[in-house]
Amino acid sequence: MLAYRDLQAGDRIVANHGLRRVLAIGTVTDGYRFDDSRTESKHLVSVAWDTSFAQELPKPKGGWRSTFAKVSENLLAQLTAGHGSNGEVSAETTLPEEISEAISVLDHKRQLILHGPPGTGKTRLALNIALAAHGKNEVIDGPRRNESVVELLETGRVQLVTFHPSYGYEDFVEGFKPDHDATGQGLRLVLTDGVFHTLCTAAAAEPDMTFLLIIDEINRGDLPRIFGELVTLLESDKRGVPLTLPISKRRFAVPPNIRIIGTMNTADRSVSHLDAAIRRRFAFLSVDPDPDAVSGQVGPLELSSFLASLNERIDRTLDADHRIGHAYLLRNDEPVATEDELFSAFYHDIVSLLVDYCVGRADLLRRILGGLVDQGTGRPAQVSVADLPAALATEFTSGANDSDE
Repeated sequence: MLAYRDLQAGDRIVANHGLRRVLAIGTVTDGYRFDDSRTESKHLVSVAWDTSFAQELPKPKGGWRSTFAKVSENLLAQLTAGHGSNGEVSAETTLPEEISEAISVLDHKRQLILHGPPGTGKTRLALNIALAAHGKNEVIDGPRRNESVVELLETGRVQLVTFHPSYGYEDFVEGFKPDHDATGQGLRLVLTDGVFHTLCTAAAAEPDMTFLLIIDEINRGDLPRIFGELVTLLESDKRGVPLTLPISKRRFAVPPNIRIIGTMNTADRSVSHLDAAIRRRFAFLSVDPDPDAVSGQVGPLELSSFLASLNERIDRTLDADHRIGHAYLLRNDEPVATEDELFSAFYHDIVSLLVDYCVGRADLLRRILGGLVDQGTGRPAQVSVADLPAALATEFTSGANDSDE
């Protein structure tokens, strides 16, 4: 848990009143010291405060219930948006590091796969990258984010599609599909452009604008069948080079201003299992669980410590691909704040995943959940709503247990 001793010179601090009001943002100028001569507040850290950042947030931050809570990079960027380092108003908005890195990779490779365990926010990150790529930095993770995403999708410059086992080349590139004939008396086959063909056509008409295809669950589709001969055209040096499509015999090229982002759940299938030709043409960025995103407490349970400890056990028992993502401990982008929310997140989401991962192996489940597994049945023990925070704190954050037995 974050405490005075963890603060170092140069760290940024947000001073808040309640869950919505920011009083100031400061920079630590000197490390922690203890002054026994003071009658109260003997734990001291020197901070240079800037009250020009004072503001009222549009919605409460549940993680701010504890005395100390880590502020995510995204939230800090939101709180400091519109201010320069000297407190003056600035038009520039700093992008979170993961978004800046992804855009840089896309500019170089043109295709990117965001991979990681479930619940790490891969699709959300992909949509945030789309917002940033279209100059909407200021709305990322702000109150108008979802509205801005919808507006961006409606422009046609960003397309979102989900792959699945029955998704095919005819859905992605082109194919003959049934349609009502002119008389309305029957069906006829009509040549239909797929989502990628349509996007490439639009991109060719606006060469100065970036067009982006987001493929959710990219690893659930048969990628060689879906992409077909277009795998060759994805390479940077093949952009704009035409080929003849085998079905329609039309000439087709992938414009240079097309970008592709795929999201991949590594608990279903690891990166190494992807087709080699596909893998060579995509860059890969890992999206890992972020304990700082759930900085907050429910009773005696410190959420970020719980998530970190749980994932350490999963690493040892299973592997990193099966970690638990921070999104399972979020409600409306804020850490769970009540006993009921924690109970629902733990039993309905986290435990359900772990039982699925450890199916038929009660010993594996016991190594992860420790005393929260019924010794007789080998199934997760049912702890009451009121008692769950204390039970999780004892098992995962007290340091008394290490379920490697």
